[in-house]
Amino acid sequence: MRRDVFQAIADPTRRAILTLIAMQSLTPNAIAEKFDCSRQAVSKHIQILAECQLVSQQIVGREIYYQLNPNKMKEVSDWLAPFQKLWEDRYNKLDSVLINLKKKKNGKQ
Repeated sequence: MRRDVFQAIADPTRRAILTLIAMQSLTPNAIAEKFDCSRQAVSKHIQILAECQLVSQQIVGREIYYQLNPNKMKEVSDWLAPFQKLWEDRYNKLDSVLINLKKKKNGKQ
C-alpha cells in the first residue's frame, strides 16, 4: 500500500519519532527506548516514515541511523503555507476590529 506524507504524520507516535530524530540521528533501538510500545511497533512506524521519505537512513558499521529528511518536511510546510496566510489574515482582521472597538469604548468614557 502506498502511503502519503499526510497519512504518515497523522499518527502521534510517528510525529514524536520525527521530533526525536530532528534533533539527532538515532538507531531504531534508541528510538524504541523512548516509547512504551514494542521495538517491532516502532520499526513499523519507522518503515512507514521511510516509505514516505520523511526519514532517511545511514549505515555506520553494523548500526542503522535514521535522520529527518528536511526536503520532504518542506513539502508539508509548503502545502500548509496558504492556510497559514489565511489564518494570519483573519487574525489581523480580528485584531483591527478589537482595536477599533477598544478605541470606541475608550472614546465614550
